[in-house]
Amino acid sequence: MTTNLVLHNLIYILMKRFSKYTFVFILAPFSVYAQQENPIDSLKQIQLSSVVIVGQQHVANKKVKVLSSLDSYLESNSAINMIKRGAYAWEPLLNGMATERSVVTIDGMRIYGACTDKMDPVTSYVEITNLSRANIHSGQSGAANGATIAGSVDLVRRQSGFGNKAFRGSVFSGIETSNLQKIAGSALQYSSENFFTDVDITYRDANNYKAGGGKEVLYSQFTKYNLSAISGYKIDTHQQLTASIIYDRALNVGYPALPMDVSLAKALITSVQYDRHLERAVADYWQTKLYYNEVTHIMDDTKRPIVPIRMDMPGWTKTAGYYSKLSGELSHHTWTANLSGHYNKSVAEMTMFSNDPNEKDMFMLTWPGLQTLYNGLFLEDKFHINEHWNALFTLGSALHYNYVESNFGYESLKIFYPQMQRSKARWLKNGAIKMNYNKQKWQLSFGTGYGERAPSVSEGYGFYLFNSSDKYDYMGNPHMVNEKSLEFNASASFTTPMFFIKAQTNYFRIFNYIIGISRPDYIPMTIGANGIKIYGQLPAATIFNASVLFGSPIADGLQWTGKMIYRKGSSGNLNLPQIQPFGYGATLKYQYQKYIAEIGMDGALAQTKYSPAFGETPAGAYTVFNIAVAKQFDFAKQKLVLKAGVENLLDRYYSTFADWNRVPRMGRNVFVNVVYGF
Repeated sequence: MTTNLVLHNLIYILMKRFSKYTFVFILAPFSVYAQQENPIDSLKQIQLSSVVIVGQQHVANKKVKVLSSLDSYLESNSAINMIKRGAYAWEPLLNGMATERSVVTIDGMRIYGACTDKMDPVTSYVEITNLSRANIHSGQSGAANGATIAGSVDLVRRQSGFGNKAFRGSVFSGIETSNLQKIAGSALQYSSENFFTDVDITYRDANNYKAGGGKEVLYSQFTKYNLSAISGYKIDTHQQLTASIIYDRALNVGYPALPMDVSLAKALITSVQYDRHLERAVADYWQTKLYYNEVTHIMDDTKRPIVPIRMDMPGWTKTAGYYSKLSGELSHHTWTANLSGHYNKSVAEMTMFSNDPNEKDMFMLTWPGLQTLYNGLFLEDKFHINEHWNALFTLGSALHYNYVESNFGYESLKIFYPQMQRSKARWLKNGAIKMNYNKQKWQLSFGTGYGERAPSVSEGYGFYLFNSSDKYDYMGNPHMVNEKSLEFNASASFTTPMFFIKAQTNYFRIFNYIIGISRPDYIPMTIGANGIKIYGQLPAATIFNASVLFGSPIADGLQWTGKMIYRKGSSGNLNLPQIQPFGYGATLKYQYQKYIAEIGMDGALAQTKYSPAFGETPAGAYTVFNIAVAKQFDFAKQKLVLKAGVENLLDRYYSTFADWNRVPRMGRNVFVNVVYGF
């Protein structure tokens, strides 16, 4: 038996035993019920960095464009940028860092995208019509659902909950002029004392959009169907079961910034959850979830008229996981323990069809059937020091294990790494301390944290992945060590009835920073590629983020808000890619009874600190204006909401640092949203 096989079997036995104890914790019986009459709520959030509200609200408190994409909602948060490769499925960057350094979940569930080019981020498989909020945690406060550097984003779906017997619903529709996007759907909710269900279906269909000046952006069309359903059953006053499913299907998705489009992006996401109130000296709430999801993503270039060589690039991921959270209070402590784990298998392949019938087609595995097994424990304790001060402590540890299942993929990687082992185990650690002060008009916080992460599937095991920005083929590197981060953060806010201001900043010093490094001695695979980059590690890199939010009521019903955001990322003399230049924005909103009107402005200075080594070119300064109006009509127990507006009012032609290959943004776009609730 080889050393590699012995190690694999040993790790498998350890993980299997760890999983056995994990499920003992998950299924352990609690015999005493809490003496509470309130229905079970979602798990208490001890420390929430920020929240993006998505769910249905009164017309005055909701974004005017209610049927915009989830990407637009997330982009409104100062910690998030969205990398755009087209009009669909933008990639969320948290604290100026790509998705490899963050954890994005849906209701706490880990999901792996199936595209080697990041064309299917987790955020693309849900709709704003079935979400209530996005919980955004910065840095190590976001390590509850997995090892992270940048933090986490948890997309929380809407639940009507238990209550008096009632049936409610809404029908919605929308249209946009720039790409003739048609939006239609319905949301239905039924609730009773012991049962509830929420069903939501959304359809979107869009043509190519037009940039400023009316220029058509080819290959930016898409069609999308999304179905979401959640049902809950109350076993008794203190226990409930919840089951959910998401089915998302996107067809004919164009990506103008890439050399290929997507014929199919499909996800099936399922879960079952158990909640229970407890009456114990220490613990008072327990929540456990089991989940399974699978994602299919098929890239092709059949809609492109001229390509050097035809290619098909399908990918698949399957993930099964769990988490079990226990929370409670003891003396001056409010605590949570989260035991979580998942198994994932990621496969991607590429077939290159020769234009010469005398030459053979070429096939390779770009993801070699990589299996990932992860089990981790995360502890959080909020210590109430006195009336104004509290301290938040977090501590986590996880075992991360990779195994290359495919013999063909393994042998392909060994061409570059002859000493490569088929399996690799990593121990990941994290911890943080944060002090919070709250007194009358002032809220202050400052803290520090340490975290580690393992290389992603592409970073560790990718095989000839073409990056259309810098025109290099990328190779994974299984020999890399864990990436490590030391962070510092601080925030201060001052609020009065006439004015508020909030300033926050964080600084990340990242060691063993993973990035592609050019290897001139290697020959690329892709026709026209500039060369090969192999993922390697820089000794250190720094990322600095700062933002200021402020606002003031000007008159009765009239409010003004503004924001300023700045980021910087570097490693020595090298500017890190995809770092936002100084940005700004302001909104003037007027509300009278059930009318609302607003005018907004967003812009950025010219990008001067860009990264030519990674294909970036300067992005010019820009300022765009948007206007919108809304009105709600009430008819007995029914309501009709009409909302309309114009985005990019002046039809500005521009692109930003976040636009892949500087594909231009959408020009003037008139939208109309109609929501009928009953």
